[in-house]
Amino acid sequence: MQEFVTPPPVERGDSVAVVAPASNVPSELSHVYELGLERIREQFDLEPVEYPTATKDPEWLAEHPEARAQDVMDAFADPDISAVIANIGGNDQLKVLPHLDPELLRENPTRFYGWSDNTNLACYLWNQGIVSYYGGSTLLEYAMDAEMFDYSVEYIGRALFEERIGEWEAADCFTDQAGDWEDPRSLDYHRDIEPSDGRTWVGGEERCEGRIWGGCFEVLDQWFVHDEWLPEPEALEGCVFAMETSEELPHPGMVKGWLQALGEAGYLEAFDGVLVGRPTARNHTPAGDTPAHERETFRDQHRQVVESVLAEYNPDAPVVLDCEFGHTYPTCPLPIGGEVRIEPETETLTLL
Repeated sequence: MQEFVTPPPVERGDSVAVVAPASNVPSELSHVYELGLERIREQFDLEPVEYPTATKDPEWLAEHPEARAQDVMDAFADPDISAVIANIGGNDQLKVLPHLDPELLRENPTRFYGWSDNTNLACYLWNQGIVSYYGGSTLLEYAMDAEMFDYSVEYIGRALFEERIGEWEAADCFTDQAGDWEDPRSLDYHRDIEPSDGRTWVGGEERCEGRIWGGCFEVLDQWFVHDEWLPEPEALEGCVFAMETSEELPHPGMVKGWLQALGEAGYLEAFDGVLVGRPTARNHTPAGDTPAHERETFRDQHRQVVESVLAEYNPDAPVVLDCEFGHTYPTCPLPIGGEVRIEPETETLTLL
């Protein structure tokens, strides 16, 4: 069995690296980035250290995957850095992985925070036995709205400062509305907030515990095509699969096809449980809005697809949908490689 280490927690006053191992915002949107740094300082009493990639434009980052890898390795190896925070996601981090030194990462386990395209790094670190955190990006959880969600402050704080996150409660509201980053005044207001109906529990009714593997489904499908770092199904036996979809809004029929392919390849039956992030139902651009009833229909279709495919390939696995991780907000940084206890009888999740 793979042995795992959870890097030591951060302490208030520590220095944390800010990097861009995926993409970034262009320099004309630096007001969002600066707000993220400000909140890392003021909300969590941490000192952000800007690594070279942190302020590079997306075009430069796309052409220099080796520089992105170097920043990650330099931050892990620096004894004065307690955590590494990614600015945002993207869609090409797969190109970064060949430039990483796995031995260096194993010898210097450090808490890493990032989601979406950073699924690549999270799963790569999983292969090295290093727990990382799916969430807590500079430009999103930290920098959006007039103030951070209390829920995000609570769970990012636990993911930073605690050995384990503990009981993971549901949020009472959420949003998947994009922020208007081009207008600095938009950061003085809140996006549209919707009430949450809570999580949806389906599938098996037996309690289970397992290590979490997964992330953004549109990135995981790249791993299944280019399988150099993909674990075999046997390596995931007894684990818990975490999946969520992005603002690309994959059609429910496409998600069904992906899941069926995983089922036919023997992956779905390997997992003891499944966690599904609440799907975003509108593009993350100001022009990408859709009416509320269409958004709810889209979410219902995603739920039905996941439930039906898991019922076919792994009916005994408890499946928890509408969890607070991924491309809707607020979020809890999900420990990839960390353990979770799923208790259907009490509808309780505990991040161990």
